[in-house]
Amino acid sequence: MSMISHFSMAAAAGILALTTGWSISGPLAGGDDAPADSTAAQSQQVNPASIIDEVVWVVGDEPILKSDIEAMRLQAEAEGIKWDGNPDCVIPEQLAVQKLFLHQAAIDSIEVTESEISQSIDDQINDWIQLADGSREKLEEYRKQTISQMRQEMHDDFKSRELIQKMKQQLVKDISVSPAEVRAYFKDMPEDSIPMVPTMVEVQIITRQPKVSIDEVNRVKNTLREYTDRVNSGETSFATLARLYSEDGSARQGGEIGYTPKATLDPTFASVAFNLTDPKKISKIVETEFGFHIIQLIDKRGERINVRHILLKPRVTREDIDKASQQLDTLANDIREGKVTFDDAATYVSDDKDTKSNHGVMANVINGMVRTSKFRMQDLPTEVARAVESLQVGELSKPFEMINSRGKKVCAIVKLKSRVDSHRATITEDFQTLKDIVLGKRREQMLNDWVATKLKNTYVRMNDNYKDCEFQYKGWVK
Repeated sequence: MSMISHFSMAAAAGILALTTGWSISGPLAGGDDAPADSTAAQSQQVNPASIIDEVVWVVGDEPILKSDIEAMRLQAEAEGIKWDGNPDCVIPEQLAVQKLFLHQAAIDSIEVTESEISQSIDDQINDWIQLADGSREKLEEYRKQTISQMRQEMHDDFKSRELIQKMKQQLVKDISVSPAEVRAYFKDMPEDSIPMVPTMVEVQIITRQPKVSIDEVNRVKNTLREYTDRVNSGETSFATLARLYSEDGSARQGGEIGYTPKATLDPTFASVAFNLTDPKKISKIVETEFGFHIIQLIDKRGERINVRHILLKPRVTREDIDKASQQLDTLANDIREGKVTFDDAATYVSDDKDTKSNHGVMANVINGMVRTSKFRMQDLPTEVARAVESLQVGELSKPFEMINSRGKKVCAIVKLKSRVDSHRATITEDFQTLKDIVLGKRREQMLNDWVATKLKNTYVRMNDNYKDCEFQYKGWVK
């Protein structure tokens, strides 16, 4: 994940200073409280500490705010990140580069769906939940926000991140390297310069999702029926309820997912959504792997549909979790005793839809594509990495809890299928790793060249304080 993705990429709401050097510290000029003459106005001194915000760079038609830079600086300090150069220059330049990609994405009509944004946000929140000992409640307590509030706050930044990623993929999609080019790149490289391949592991997993009680399912369904009644009675709007209560990333948009093709939606959700014909009517309750939904039609355009929805996720109890864990403990003992193989158990017993068709082998997904079954330890889900760390090849873990890719708490056992310890890369054993290195460098160079060229034809204006910086790219100062 690019570090830029952690920070605000858009102008903050409520900004009063929209041009470099402007500041407002009292009543807005031009109103009833404005000074009677210009001399009096000029005599008012502005306290720098009272400046709310200011635009310090403009790239195309995208502003970079002083608050954006400070937010990025504070986040980096919190994560212990060191800048390669003066952060007062490096940070705004990195933000400006992202603006160039966003500007081009708009020109090329690059689109991301709400489902893609939602999935990306859910992945981040799930990572945070893992760090908070697998507890949603502890995460909410630590961040002093509900999960829904986190999703809403993250939406715009993650939309920008997805747009930038798609734009970069579009720019480098035709770049490739041949085996001969890979061999030539490393042929005369000194041995101590050849990259080290980190320890790589292959992992098989079996999960059991705790069964939600009937009482909890009824509670969720009754809540959704109540929302439907409130909308139908005219008490409130569907969008308002979605903003307040939906547990999906689309809550910030009043539950609106944007025009989306059927193939990218959950099949059950899509079946109901595409059968809606009256925007004034609300669908029946729909159950998907993500939870329970109600849906309201907004519009249809050919093969795409735009709807609002409210998602509620049933909560599982500690008793439900313990029961699932005990089931896995029994299954693990049966596997160790040879009563059943791990491969068969993963295929016929596991609830993990992503791995059960592959005997439980986890897939390393990079940029939305399955690249390999091999993982660096740091690329595994946190709880899986902890379980695997002490295992020998062929050994099974004890049951543990984790949050799956769909944001649900599950119990799991894992088997360490293979491990290759860290070593100096060789063409014969690590060709794919070396190819990825060469391909990555080619793509990086292409993107650097694109930025340099793009700069020549893009309007850039910056505060005078930045004009003496030593930037990575020439051409910011016009």
